[in-house]
Amino acid sequence: MVRGFSHSPDLLEEIELKEELAPGWAVILYNDDVNTFEWVIECLIRYCKHEEMQAEQCAWIVHTKGKCTVKSGDYNALEPVCTALCDNGLSAALEEIK
Repeated sequence: MVRGFSHSPDLLEEIELKEELAPGWAVILYNDDVNTFEWVIECLIRYCKHEEMQAEQCAWIVHTKGKCTVKSGDYNALEPVCTALCDNGLSAALEEIK
């Protein structure tokens, strides 16, 4: 049996509108000369919920490029993450994605 799916124009328009209105925020982690790789990785695992490999890759990007987006999403969900990173001595900022 073959089933076809159809989307009404109103539904597609609503989905596109929600995507346009969806908040886009990012936690940006900046390089510093104070924190060790191990500490940065530990904080990314603890507060950003990264897997170890992802945390290591982000730490390396921060070290070589000067900054890295470590988490993106809704402002209200990211604000405590950014605060926790800063409270633990890392240089992080919450920036709107444009």
